Amino acid sequence: MKRSLLVPFYEHPADRPEGWAALVAAAPALHGVVLNPANGAGEAPDPAFAEAAARLRAEGVRILGYADTAYGRRPHAEVVADLLRHREWYGADGAFLDQVATAPEALPHYRRLAVAARAAGAATLVLNHGTRPDEGYADLADLLVTFEGPWDAYRTLDLPAAPHHCHLVYAAPPGFRPATEVHCAVPGTGAHPWGTLPHEVPEPAR
Repeated sequence: MKRSLLVPFYEHPADRPEGWAALVAAAPALHGVVLNPANGAGEAPDPAFAEAAARLRAEGVRILGYADTAYGRRPHAEVVADLLRHREWYGADGAFLDQVATAPEALPHYRRLAVAARAAGAATLVLNHGTRPDEGYADLADLLVTFEGPWDAYRTLDLPAAPHHCHLVYAAPPGFRPATEVHCAVPGTGAHPWGTLPHEVPEPAR
């Protein structure tokens, strides 16, 4: 089975143990799981997230520590501190930088962040632009998220699907698969769509 699913599952393991168990069971299909305890690593280790991350790592799944970059406005040191905590507390071997700028003017800032992320142990680096960025960003990361949004918008677009692109689609119908090799399509809607699992990962009934 090809590891093609990049899953941002923003639910606490204590609240949704069955969802995290389903992810562990789907390990052969997972490109990686984005770990986001508190809009980042948080201020202290969370034992439930540490246990969930350990179970996924034991199955060979990449753990990508979430860090918001606020489109280049968040200070470099704060982002790096998040990544170091993810590494120390949860054994993260990758990084998922969110709200990444798209303009070429921000490339020097993100180049520094990419170097720091690699130094913090990120063997896999994902930049989430949510839309298509300047091509210079492709030199910084393993994957660029070039679409994040609802299926209704996605189906009207003719987006490129390069090997280093990833599409994250919510409010997606069953059976739908984004155009990129690495992807995620979930049924969730509203303000918190990433509290649902992708259609390819059957979640036990609660």
